Amino acid sequence: MDAFVDVAVIGAGQAGLSAGYFLRRSPLSFAIFDHAPRPGGAWQFRWPTLTLGATHNVHDLPGLPLDDRDPARPASEVVSEYFARYEAAFGLDVRRPVDVTSVTDGPGGLTVATSAGEYGARALINATGTWDRPFWPYYPGRETFAGRHLHTADYRGPDAFAGKRVVVVGGGASAVQALLEIAPVAAATAWVTRRPPVWNEGPFDAERGRASVARVAERVRRGLPPGSVVGATGLTLTADVRAGIAAGVLRRRPMFARIVPSGVVWADGTEFATDVVLWATGFRAALDHLAPLALRGPGGGIAMDGTRVASDPRVHLLGYGPSASTIGAGRAARTAVRDLGRLLVPA
Repeated sequence: MDAFVDVAVIGAGQAGLSAGYFLRRSPLSFAIFDHAPRPGGAWQFRWPTLTLGATHNVHDLPGLPLDDRDPARPASEVVSEYFARYEAAFGLDVRRPVDVTSVTDGPGGLTVATSAGEYGARALINATGTWDRPFWPYYPGRETFAGRHLHTADYRGPDAFAGKRVVVVGGGASAVQALLEIAPVAAATAWVTRRPPVWNEGPFDAERGRASVARVAERVRRGLPPGSVVGATGLTLTADVRAGIAAGVLRRRPMFARIVPSGVVWADGTEFATDVVLWATGFRAALDHLAPLALRGPGGGIAMDGTRVASDPRVHLLGYGPSASTIGAGRAARTAVRDLGRLLVPA
C-alpha cells in the first residue's frame, strides 16, 4: 500500500474542494484524487459557448469568493481559473490525473485502488459528481438511425450543426441553451420532452435553490435515485428564452415513439427528417467504483442520512443528490468533515 490517510477524497470539483477546505482545518489527514487533467472539475469540459451568464449560478466555495463575474466569459474558463486559485490558496495538493478504479474493505478501513497505486483510508468522501456518466435513454430503432447521435457531454457549440436538421431531446436548461444556439444556423430544429416544460418568472435566487435542494434531499433520504438539483428548478424565462418561444424555436413537442433511419416518428405517424439527435438528457451519479461496498438499496439509490451513507458511516457522498451543485456543496462538505471528525477522532 502506497500510503494511508484518515480520509480519501475522490473528485476535485466544487464538492471535493469544499471538503478539502474543511479537512485542512481539521486534525484529519487526507488525500484528494482527481481524474481530470487540470483544475476545474466538470466545468472544464463544458462547451465554450456556455457563458457564465447563461449558467444557473456559480456559488462561492468556502473561504474564497469568485471575483470574476463577467457574464460574457465562458463558464469553463472562469470556473477552472477559480478552482485552480482555490487549490493554491488553501494548499490542496490534488493528485491528478489519477483514476480510482475501486474502493473495497481493507486492513484498517478501506482500500482505494487507483491508477497511481493502492491507498488505505479510514473513511471516504466521494465527490465524483455525474459528468462521467451521461444518460442515453433508449427508444426503438435508435440503432438504425443513419444520422448522428450526440450527447450534451460532447457538445462543443453550434457550428457543427450548420445546415442540419436537428432534434434536441430533453427538458432542462442545457436543451434550451443548445436550441437557442443551434436554431440560427440549422436548417430546422425540433424540441421534444417527456413532460411539458415548467417556466419560472424571475431569477434563480437562493430561495429557489434551497427549495430545489430540499426536493432532491427527500428522495435520497428514502433511498431513491436522486434525480437532478438543476432538473428540480424548472426553466427561467430570460429575455432570450422569451424570444425563442415567440420565434417558435422553443415550441415543445411530446416524445417521439421511435427512431427510423431518416429521423424520428411520433405515434400518429408524423415524421421529422433528421441529421442529428442531440440528447440533452442529463447524467447519472458516477459511482461504479463504489460497487464493491454494496451501498445501493432495493429502491435503486443509496439511502442517505445527510451526507453519510446510512448503511456505512465511513462513507460520505458529496455531489450526490442535494449537494450535486454549488448550491449545496459547501454546506455538505462542512457536515461530512464534522461527522467524520466525530467518528474518527476520539473524544
